[in-house]
Amino acid sequence: MATEGPGGSIKGKILTADGKPATSVTIQIKENKKATMTDENGLFTFKKLLPGKYTLQVTLVGYRSEEKTVEIIKDETQTIELNIQVSDNELQEVVVSAGANKFGRKESDYVARLPLKNLENPQVYNVVGKALIEEQVITTMDDALKNAPGVNRLWSSTGRPGDGASFFSMRGFSVQPTMINGVPGLTNGGIDPANIERIESIKGPSGTLFGSSLISFGGLLNIVTKKPYEHFGGEVSYITGGFGLSRITADINTPLDKDKNALLRVNAAYHNEGSFQDAGFKKSFFIAPSFSYRVNDKLSFLVNTEFYTSEATNTLMVFLNRSRQLIARTPKELNMDFNRSYTSNDITYKNPTMNLFGQMNYKISDKWTSQTNLSRSVRKSDGYYSYVMFLDGNPNSPPATLPANDTLISRFVYYQNSVTTTTDLQQNFIGDFYIGQFRNRVVAGIDVMQIQAVNDNSAYALFDYVNVTRNNDPRYGQLTRAAVDAKLAVTPGATKVGTNTYTYSAYVSDVFNITPQLTAMASLRFDYFDTKPSVNYNTGAKSGKYDQKALSPKFGMNYQVLDDKLSVFANYMNGFRNVAPVAANQAANYPVNLEPQQANQYEAGVKTDLFNHKLTLTASYYNIEVTNITRSISVDDPNSTDPAKMLNVTIQDGNQRSRGVEVDLVANPLPGLNIVAGYAYNDSKILNAAPATKDRRPNTAGPSSLANAWISYTFRSGKLQGFGAGVGGNYAGENIITSTLATGDFTLPSYTVVNATLFYNASKFRIALKADNIADKEYFGGWTTVEKQMPRRFSGSVAFRF
Repeated sequence: MATEGPGGSIKGKILTADGKPATSVTIQIKENKKATMTDENGLFTFKKLLPGKYTLQVTLVGYRSEEKTVEIIKDETQTIELNIQVSDNELQEVVVSAGANKFGRKESDYVARLPLKNLENPQVYNVVGKALIEEQVITTMDDALKNAPGVNRLWSSTGRPGDGASFFSMRGFSVQPTMINGVPGLTNGGIDPANIERIESIKGPSGTLFGSSLISFGGLLNIVTKKPYEHFGGEVSYITGGFGLSRITADINTPLDKDKNALLRVNAAYHNEGSFQDAGFKKSFFIAPSFSYRVNDKLSFLVNTEFYTSEATNTLMVFLNRSRQLIARTPKELNMDFNRSYTSNDITYKNPTMNLFGQMNYKISDKWTSQTNLSRSVRKSDGYYSYVMFLDGNPNSPPATLPANDTLISRFVYYQNSVTTTTDLQQNFIGDFYIGQFRNRVVAGIDVMQIQAVNDNSAYALFDYVNVTRNNDPRYGQLTRAAVDAKLAVTPGATKVGTNTYTYSAYVSDVFNITPQLTAMASLRFDYFDTKPSVNYNTGAKSGKYDQKALSPKFGMNYQVLDDKLSVFANYMNGFRNVAPVAANQAANYPVNLEPQQANQYEAGVKTDLFNHKLTLTASYYNIEVTNITRSISVDDPNSTDPAKMLNVTIQDGNQRSRGVEVDLVANPLPGLNIVAGYAYNDSKILNAAPATKDRRPNTAGPSSLANAWISYTFRSGKLQGFGAGVGGNYAGENIITSTLATGDFTLPSYTVVNATLFYNASKFRIALKADNIADKEYFGGWTTVEKQMPRRFSGSVAFRF
């Protein structure tokens, strides 16, 4: 019998029945019991084997074992490939039941637009996968992102035109989810998680590969959708819970031909939910057909479509006044009953959304692939938008007889009818080749994006005033649709405006292996931003035409101290933001055409993937400097002899600094035990600005300290096999949501919220119970607004697989 020792080796790859890499599968040599596990690409290696015959064995509980005999020759490497009769979806269930690190799969083709391993990528990104979403019985994307280190929701979806999706803070800057499968996919409302395979929070100013029209200096949120696979299967689930939660989802996949070249997968969800307040609801329907077709070994197509429609009331977000000193400085000092909604269930809006994504992949050669992406999104805001704000107290604002106070709120409402259409065409050429002994992985691409919008909205109407400290104010219940329609009918100022912008981009990125362990990434992007004149359809007037150019570089270094186990990295990343011309500057002989704002990040850190994928860790320190920030100043009028005559002009000497640390940990220390944890600290300050905000923390930054954790255990054997429990939650430090010279500071207190689940997971079904906010903690979020978060809620779910 052959035994292990110095000599030959075996390198292999294991694929699932649907042709995907079989990740975290254990393979053993029968003769010497030596075992290893496949990596995220399905690859494995056995080294130092004496010459002789060996039997490789792959065993999965409940499936037929696969074996292959290999003969080892001295000083030679045998390369083999094994196929197991398990789909990727089924394999994930097997991996989960085996107690592997089911939350630790971080590899992505989107972050670098190249198939790079996490340890090879000098950029930081976090992943929230569908396994964690399922275990936590999550029903919204907002809740899923609570598992991403350094990501904090600033405010809930408002349904408004242009920016109605939820806002989050990342590294000191506000960001919205705008990317689906690496290309634009926009909404004015919520995002249903039914079609989410994973959410990637990609950190830092990523203008080089993603542009800057739709993303933030702090990073971007990319949704990766579920894809079809090569056998029939699916799942139907139902979730019910407090505050009227009722949600049913379906996921059905089937091949459409006997050769399994044409595949169809459909995900759908119906969601209905009330509110913990005295009014408020949301109901939505979502369906996402996805189709893939493999023409031959070189050419394949993928089409993913999403159709979402919803009707909802506005979430209560109390806007703080922005023009005077605030009297109350914390939510408690407002003496407000936050269980009242200040709206009614007939003041609603709708957000129908369509997202289309198409991809064509063509293998030009063994070294080059062509990838063509087309996306189109149509998003609409239709209905009534209402909000409340504390009284101004300005004698020029009604009611002039009332002094400034934090006991009386103004209720505003308007009717919105807005449609935004985004079209994006992207062509990438992806290469993997050698120049001499040096490996190059390259992506070169062009991108053309158009965003076209038509806003046909009424003016904002001041409906009335309500005393927040009195529960018997007779005006409280007077906000009805009939009353609002009557108010809007006599409120002048309706608008109908069309806008149209184009962005033309070209980029190239090369990951260059200086040595097998040391890689360098060099990237550059050129953008030409062309905004057409906006059209006022009421008057026919056109205005606002301008164009702008920007270059965005990116550099990174990555050194693997231990191959595929430990790497250190550093990066320089750039992002930019277009700034429109200021015509008023011309009168004072100041530049009319301004430069784009620029964000430059320097970052260094460490990444690990240790103990056979049982411990993955990313830790880093970053520093982001933003320049060319605009501010207004008063200057002498050069065309006037009156020394007292001043003009307001816009200059670009403002800057902001945002720096901090982030840690992301996913561990599987014992079979069945899984840990997800993260911590982020951010120090953000506006350095050079007008006195109103100079040396203050920007309100987009959110809390300076954030932490998240989730620990779960699943029994792997015995009478309790399949039973499990999880517990975890979030911590957020104090959050200064308003900080200006005019208003002073308003602070949301720190909080810790704990959630827990109990579940039983079998091969064909899953049952779970969930408790959110177990301690019934009253806590708040906000961004110049105060929004009470959900109290304690219990829910339950059942899912059937086939």
